[in-house]
Amino acid sequence: MSMRQSQSAVIERGVDLDGVHDTEPFEVAWAGEARWWIHFLKPAEGTTVEFRVQISPDGLNWIDHEGIAPVESNASGFVSISATNFGFWLRLRSTHLSGETEPMLRIYLELKE
Repeated sequence: MSMRQSQSAVIERGVDLDGVHDTEPFEVAWAGEARWWIHFLKPAEGTTVEFRVQISPDGLNWIDHEGIAPVESNASGFVSISATNFGFWLRLRSTHLSGETEPMLRIYLELKE
C-alpha cells in the first residue's frame, strides 16, 4: 500500500472581510479531495458570513460548485467545507452578509490524492 499524496496551503493569512472576497485560484487537478478551513482570527459578534466553493476549467472563469451548498457562519471559531468532483481549479468566495463588524479570516486549503 502506498502513501497518498497531500498538500496543505495557507491561502489567506488575515483578510478583513468588508464585502466580497475571492481567494487566489489554486490548481488542484491532481487531487481527489479538498477541504477548506476558515478560521475567524477576529470574530464579529452579530455578523453573518457566507462561503461558496467555486470551480473553474482555466483559473479565469468561475462558477459555484453545483454539489456544495453555500455555508453560512456567525463569524466565530472555525468553519470547514469539504469538496470532491471539482476539476482543475478551486477558490473560495467569502461574503459579509450582515452585521456592522468586519471579521478577519485566515483560510487554509488541504488537498489529498
